[in-house]
Amino acid sequence: MYAKSLTVEDAQAANLVLVGPEKGRQAVHDLVTAYRANRRTGSACTKTRGEVSGNNKKIFKQKGTGNARHGDKRAPIFVGRVLGDLVRGEKIKVVDSFSIADGKTKSFIAALSALTAPDKILVVSNSFDESTYLAARNVAWAQLVTGLDLNVEQLLLAKSVILVGDAIHSLAQRTA
Repeated sequence: MYAKSLTVEDAQAANLVLVGPEKGRQAVHDLVTAYRANRRTGSACTKTRGEVSGNNKKIFKQKGTGNARHGDKRAPIFVGRVLGDLVRGEKIKVVDSFSIADGKTKSFIAALSALTAPDKILVVSNSFDESTYLAARNVAWAQLVTGLDLNVEQLLLAKSVILVGDAIHSLAQRTA
């Protein structure tokens, strides 16, 4: 199976809308936040200061540090870590066809390994046959998705993307 890397010229020839590296980051963040918020059940519960585990030892002295004064680390202002930068170089491959005739997981892994390194692979096509779905369902690091069902979060989480056949044209229609 032959795979060709997607270039900027190929994307422009397929009428894909390309945005510069600094534009659209807020829109992508808003979309991912909306996807994740809609998946939650709405049963969130925030712990109070008394429910958080830890001691009430003063985390640093009151004066002389240049920091704001704090009593303990259980204060509601300390809420966790900050998300890192989402921008990374994605590997996008284009293949003419992708099908696993025998429906075996071993064949599916061999076909993906021939195209790219086996680590969080997203295979995008207009449609897949039943045997390909059966072969892929037990592989945790690979995901089959149609061009109509593809979303921004799936693209961000994938280390490499394989576009099959005319999937690039259906994506171009969605972004136009």
